[in-house]
Amino acid sequence: MTFKELGVSDELNKGLLEMGIAVPTKIQEQAIPLLLKNQTDFVGKAQTGTGKTAAFGIPLLSQIDAQKNHTQALILAPTRELGQQIAKQLFKFTKYTDKIFTESVYGGEKIEKQISRLSRPTQIIVATPGRLIDLIERKVVDISNIKTIVLDEADEMLSMGFKKDLTTILSKTKGRRNVWLFSATIPSSLDEIINTYVNQHALRVSIDKSDAVNKGINHQFVVGEEVNKLDTLTYFLKSEKGGRGIVFTKTKAAARTLSKQLKAKNYDVGLLEGEMTQKERDKVMRAFRNKTLQLLVSTDVAARGIDVANLSFVIHYQLPDQIEYYTHRSGRTARAGKTGISLALITKPEIKVIRELEKQLGIKFLQIR
Repeated sequence: MTFKELGVSDELNKGLLEMGIAVPTKIQEQAIPLLLKNQTDFVGKAQTGTGKTAAFGIPLLSQIDAQKNHTQALILAPTRELGQQIAKQLFKFTKYTDKIFTESVYGGEKIEKQISRLSRPTQIIVATPGRLIDLIERKVVDISNIKTIVLDEADEMLSMGFKKDLTTILSKTKGRRNVWLFSATIPSSLDEIINTYVNQHALRVSIDKSDAVNKGINHQFVVGEEVNKLDTLTYFLKSEKGGRGIVFTKTKAAARTLSKQLKAKNYDVGLLEGEMTQKERDKVMRAFRNKTLQLLVSTDVAARGIDVANLSFVIHYQLPDQIEYYTHRSGRTARAGKTGISLALITKPEIKVIRELEKQLGIKFLQIR
């Protein structure tokens, strides 16, 4: 299939081709024609890294009236990074279309700056839920005329504690708009939101696990003693000369300790953890994107919304508590048709967790050395 065959306009198609996006992913193939043809509510379930931004972004841009300056669509995302990334993608998609103005707003930046940017024509707002509510309360943003609300990474927004904000935003627009919800998983708390705010006749697309699990990821594990993990990790990093990746821990304390240990061994490493200020976080991400840093050590919460191209590996220094977290973590590598390694460093009792992941996700792990 090509995007043209899915019904995408020549102008948008030209922008996609220039970005090197020529063949639709499974979620794009199924969602784009439905959303282009129907004024409908929609629930799409597909793993991280499967191209959800274009799956909702292309149909959304197609329904914007470039002649009207008011806000016509709203995209909610869990983190500042993901919000900025979505806005950047939409800008690139529209290189050859009529000018469509997108603004990204989020916590951690002075609200006055954002208020001044929003005083210009803005047809699409990409926002984190908390900051959007601040702007609505200050009467800076009016969402009464929007046609579509997109909830991207909806499960992550709930796990980050945005449930109350989401229900406030959805209830403010009820009855006058379509909701397009995209999520890697549909936990029961998300089902509750779907049952309350999404039309019961919503179109649904669920990308099958066997399709959704990224075939480009090579899942591996090494069994050893806890005390030997650092040596195993450095041995792996030596074999990956020049490769870049993220090392995940479960706790902030473990992330801080590990980043110090790696720095002491002369690795160019950045730390991401939940208690950092937005300024510190931006500085680390900038260095990582610019390739000044080879490695990031991160907790699950801190890594939400990160999208960095060409990561060759992800390492689970500590296995996550939840199966979804394994999917979110490993989905950071092997993006856009590339391949990558997801390596878990485990102790003997954790072999059963690996077997459970294989069963639940329909993947195969290879034990190395």
